[in-house]
Amino acid sequence: MDISKVIDKEYQGKSFKELAAAPVSALRGLSESDAKLLKEAFNVTSVRDLAELKYGKWACAIATLADDEA
Repeated sequence: MDISKVIDKEYQGKSFKELAAAPVSALRGLSESDAKLLKEAFNVTSVRDLAELKYGKWACAIATLADDEA
């Protein structure tokens, strides 16, 4: 995966630990206003918080199981 395609330019060259701690707006396509909404709705402030959001995990699990369903 070319990480430079999914993060904003100002975060390129950062370690994965730094990226995990970065605000969600570090992800390409997520704006400051998106970050504010995520904070208000789910108390998500970092990339790690977003990755650990239980609703996202549930959605990924359902999609994965759906792909494997006969």
